[in-house]
Amino acid sequence: MKNSIITLAIAGSIASALASVAVPASAADTKEKCYGVALKGQNDCAAGKHDCAGKSTMSYDKMSFKLVPTGTCTSMKTPQGHGSLTPA
Repeated sequence: MKNSIITLAIAGSIASALASVAVPASAADTKEKCYGVALKGQNDCAAGKHDCAGKSTMSYDKMSFKLVPTGTCTSMKTPQGHGSLTPA
């Protein structure tokens, strides 16, 4: 009984390790940086007056980006215009 519990625990550990290898390395592989679409404090990272996530002080800042699904950035419309793949 004790051996079967240990065997199951080891099998579970190995299965978990293998499952994590099968997952894509990063969700960012299917996302792109879209500048000018993030709301105040909801940017993913940045340039300009702040250095990273959640630090933008204004909505639709053209220097801050939000990660969005690849291919959707330039079609996103905001009160300040469309999203951009490059900082302004």
